[in-house]
Amino acid sequence: DINYAWPTAQIAVMGAKGAVEIIFRQDIGDAEKIAARTKEYEDRFLSPFVAAERGYIDDVIMPHSTRKRIARALAMLRDKQVEVPMKKHDNLPL
Repeated sequence: DINYAWPTAQIAVMGAKGAVEIIFRQDIGDAEKIAARTKEYEDRFLSPFVAAERGYIDDVIMPHSTRKRIARALAMLRDKQVEVPMKKHDNLPL
């Protein structure tokens, strides 16, 4: 329901090195280009601040305030009710 990240978090499907080696495979022999592209990829896509701007996470929090923020979120969700839709049919044994 609520997603927090620390400022040092990396929000991505895969690591920067692996992604850069796939996307820029033509540059794989040039270590300097790969290092520069990896840094660029990290800055552009892995930042939790970018993820927060895009709505993938709710907030970037400092590690020292984690306990307080999680406690506040759990208190807010204490009375949450989840409605499960009715099943249309059973899974009959065949």
